[in-house]
Amino acid sequence: MTLRAHTYLTMNVYWFGLAFMWNALHPLVLPALLLHFVPDALKNTYLGAMTFVGLVLAMIVQPIAGALSDRTRTRWGRRRPWMVGGTLASLAILALLAGAQHLVGLVIGYILLQVASNTAHGPAQGLIPDLVPAHHRGLVSGFKNLFDMGGLVVTSLVAGRLVHNGDAALAFAVVAAVLLVSATTTIVTTRESPTGGEPVVTERLSDLLNPGLGRYPAYAWLLASRFLILLGVYVVQSFAQYYIRDWVGASDPIVVTGNLMATIGVALTALVFPAGWLSDRIGRWPLNAAAGALATLGIALLVPVRSITGVYAFGGVIGMATGIFVSVNWALATDLIPSAEGGKYLGLSNIATAGAGAASRLGGPIIDGVNALFPGTFVGYPVAFALAACATLVGTLMLWRVRRAVSDQPLAQIPCEECL
Repeated sequence: MTLRAHTYLTMNVYWFGLAFMWNALHPLVLPALLLHFVPDALKNTYLGAMTFVGLVLAMIVQPIAGALSDRTRTRWGRRRPWMVGGTLASLAILALLAGAQHLVGLVIGYILLQVASNTAHGPAQGLIPDLVPAHHRGLVSGFKNLFDMGGLVVTSLVAGRLVHNGDAALAFAVVAAVLLVSATTTIVTTRESPTGGEPVVTERLSDLLNPGLGRYPAYAWLLASRFLILLGVYVVQSFAQYYIRDWVGASDPIVVTGNLMATIGVALTALVFPAGWLSDRIGRWPLNAAAGALATLGIALLVPVRSITGVYAFGGVIGMATGIFVSVNWALATDLIPSAEGGKYLGLSNIATAGAGAASRLGGPIIDGVNALFPGTFVGYPVAFALAACATLVGTLMLWRVRRAVSDQPLAQIPCEECL
């Protein structure tokens, strides 16, 4: 099926809405709301535990939904019906979260939102391998990540100020509106070919959960490398608001955190599209390695920083690195998977993405534990960030194993050998 050029843009608008939602909730809205419900000395632990559970569920739900969409047969295609259902459920749950008055309601709503959102997210990832020729995937992955990062920038500037002014309910309403508009744009403008047969072919759960990564060792190593690199970045993101509040000593930590996310987002946005375009021409490997090394440097430089200016500067370094990495690494992932099962295998990428997000939340107990050992110093934050830099460095070094696996993999098992 041939797409018009503008569809390469509109098919990715949905990622703006998802990025807006999760970048409002994780670093800004949820940390601020939790302070009303939990003891201050345990805030990192509560935030880490709640988001850990939600992200583990996301890691499970996304590939299952993606695999089911691979087998979906409707006249509207196989991805968009799942996107419609998951988005509508997400909107309903956001309304419930806006009215949460207790910790239990907040936690349950957050977990349900992870399930609903990832029911749409997994199938949506199959649109690029379904519809985009291999020689344009770097470009279109750049568009995808451009919208991802655009969502990060806008939500950092908008949601942080709404929460700072006590307008959490309004923040949820804005999130819902943005999600609805972005999802509608992608669903209406992206035309999938009708698929005949039954609506969904019933599969055993064990078949859906079987990753089958043994056939694609290069992709398996890529997921491991992606997990470690993103783990370091997510540790910084997850506890940024409390780090800025306790370690840096900012008087308005919510606003400063929003500005930091915007700084990171601007740096990401500036590089994410040209990185994807450039990777189509010079290859994925050099840019992946350079991005990992730069991310390691940025996180390491945050360890001793105690000024807001330093936080913004080194946050910008992390943003540039992440912008290059997410675009080029995603393009490489689309090269290494079988396009007929794009929903399943790109859903499995969430083992690395959401898995890294979940694992990063375990930094909460580490931070609170180290802070308890040295009361009043807040040294738990630089300890956690140092560990994060080590994880990112190991993930970067692991990229050589990905390339070696491609060389060792039989040609019949390389989905897009001309892209490698």
